[in-house]
Amino acid sequence: MEQKMDEAHFRRLLLLRRDELLGLEQTGRDAAGTVELDQSKVGRLSRMDALQAQAMSQEGERRRQLELRRIDAALARLDSGDYGYCLECDEPIARRRLELNPAATLCIDCASKAEQP
Repeated sequence: MEQKMDEAHFRRLLLLRRDELLGLEQTGRDAAGTVELDQSKVGRLSRMDALQAQAMSQEGERRRQLELRRIDAALARLDSGDYGYCLECDEPIARRRLELNPAATLCIDCASKAEQP
C-alpha cells in the first residue's frame, strides 16, 4: 500500500514539473525568435545583446525539451513498475534523491561513477 502512495506522490511531482516546463515553452519560443539585424533600428551592441539572449533562449529550450523527455520516460517507468530503480545496477534509488529529482534514472553510486572521467 505504501508503494502505491509513493508512486502517486512521484507521479504528481513529475506531472507538476512537466506542466511548469510546458508553460515556459511559449515564453522561450518567443525569446528564441529571429533577431532584428537592421542597423537603422538597433545599434551593433544591442544586436549583439539580442543575439546572446537568443542563444541563451535556444539553449534553455533545448534543456527544457531534454527534461520533458526525462519526465516522460519516468512516467513510463511508473506505468511499467520500474520506477525508482537504478537503470545501471537495478538497486532502489534513494527516496531523497527522487524527491530532489523525480526523473532520476541512476542511484547516487552509479551517477557518481558515470561522472568520473
